[in-house]
Amino acid sequence: MVDKIQEFSRTKGLQFKNESLLTMALTHPSYHQDNNYPDDNQRLEFLGDAVLSLIITEVLFEKFPDQDEGFLTKIRAKIVCEKALAQVAKTMDLGDYLRLGKGEQMSGGRSRKSILADAMEAVIGAIYLDQGHDAAGDFIRQHFREVIFKALTEDYNDYKSRLQEIVQAKNQQGVTYAILSDSGPAHAKTFTAGVYYQDILLATGSGRSKKEAGQNAAEKALQDQSMLKSIL
Repeated sequence: MVDKIQEFSRTKGLQFKNESLLTMALTHPSYHQDNNYPDDNQRLEFLGDAVLSLIITEVLFEKFPDQDEGFLTKIRAKIVCEKALAQVAKTMDLGDYLRLGKGEQMSGGRSRKSILADAMEAVIGAIYLDQGHDAAGDFIRQHFREVIFKALTEDYNDYKSRLQEIVQAKNQQGVTYAILSDSGPAHAKTFTAGVYYQDILLATGSGRSKKEAGQNAAEKALQDQSMLKSIL
């Protein structure tokens, strides 16, 4: 098992000064219980959760200097969660290197999301203790790149939700949408939508569907910062 841990360290480009930290990070509580091993990864998991949250906060804070707390918090929650952690762990084949008790191993623990997520946080905590903030940050930026991109793409492109959040954060009333016109043959129509705050037309947008037209109208409204300030 020591060879497996060294293999993990080597293949993932990790250089631990204190390799026992990595061993601890890959040791599930079930192994600790079955083998009377002196420690498991729970404390490192606790630390890694905080480190991951901090690094992702820094990434989002730098990337979106004009976005408010609500937006940043929502995106961070999509990245610092069991689903995302388990996804990253699977891309790294982390389950193959875990030290599990016999029962946990027999019941499919190596692919269980909760176990993978906890171990991923523990590895981050171990890197932080061994090499510091910058090394942990580099590791997270490298291995969480796809998860971060997916969270940003899914949420940042939902312009209608974003516009509604901004307006309702300052006003009780939100925005509404209306289809202003459509043109073209039935099988290839182009729709034009308007987005309104009360009776004020904020922007218009066109698209091949009503939904796309509404999204494009909301995107244009978000780009007009002077107009937004006038209604907030």
